[in-house]
Amino acid sequence: MTWSIVARDVESGAFGVAVTTKFFALGALCPYAQSGVGALATQALVNPTFGRKGLALLARGEPAGAVVETLLAADVGRASRQLHVIDASGGIAGHTGAECVAWCGHRIAAGFSVAGNMLAGEQVIEATASAYAAAAARPFAERLIAALEAGQAGR
Repeated sequence: MTWSIVARDVESGAFGVAVTTKFFALGALCPYAQSGVGALATQALVNPTFGRKGLALLARGEPAGAVVETLLAADVGRASRQLHVIDASGGIAGHTGAECVAWCGHRIAAGFSVAGNMLAGEQVIEATASAYAAAAARPFAERLIAALEAGQAGR
């Protein structure tokens, strides 16, 4: 089971990625963020090239949707992958491949995206998204942590 949230704090402009998983050392492969540029998470059967390539595309000003399209176009394993991206202007795009392990999916909302696979069900994604949205008054890092904790409780 893996799920993540990518987000942009409207007040500070900071980007964040938080992920929880049973997969060993996913923190070295899944979350990518760069100040002033954007953030992304690659998961399911991770493509380790998505992180650096995705940030480079975002740094060139490519919108999130174009970044997702470009990365997936060259990837023969795209049907088994998840990817979600937020760009510097807050644009978001996501992909959940048809061959990801069930339950899998993603949800895009204003300022953030949640994606997961091998989950007990959609309730994990929904609890994560709801908690993040409800914690708008809390500091950014605390919102990300609260979101994952709510997803954990929802599983």
